[in-house]
Amino acid sequence: MIRISVNGYEHTVDADPATPLLYVLRDHLALNGAKFGCGLGQCGACTVLVDGKAAFSCLTPISVLPGRRITTLEGLGTPEEPGQVQKAFIAEQAAQCGYCIPGMIMRAHALLQARPDPSEAEIRAAMDPQLCRCGTHMRILAAIRRAAREGAVPSYVGTIEGTRP
Repeated sequence: MIRISVNGYEHTVDADPATPLLYVLRDHLALNGAKFGCGLGQCGACTVLVDGKAAFSCLTPISVLPGRRITTLEGLGTPEEPGQVQKAFIAEQAAQCGYCIPGMIMRAHALLQARPDPSEAEIRAAMDPQLCRCGTHMRILAAIRRAAREGAVPSYVGTIEGTRP
């Protein structure tokens, strides 16, 4: 049994300590924002925040997570009240198929927490690990610039009303 904190809620998970966080999120906690893309940490579809930093959940074993704060896409907002970065991605119509977008949003959120006014080079460098097979990279970059222009991204994402406990 491993105890982890996800989106402000404590969970006790009965899984092998080597189990990747992605599987625990999706299979045990029914949090499906993080996607399985490659399973190798090469596409970024599974990106979540661990203590405010972007992490590939497909490569992160749950054994390293007790005492650390995990935030998923579901922890940034709700469909009715999306978070700031989510709003910017919607406004810029950054999604085509949408499969990569949760990971893109999570990495962009981490960037904007650390660098509220990033340069174009900083945005591109931060987003480099993320892949979009549909090619909406320009809209994704525009969404990140918009989120930066529109104000501070919260450094701590707490419990969001309606997020599964």
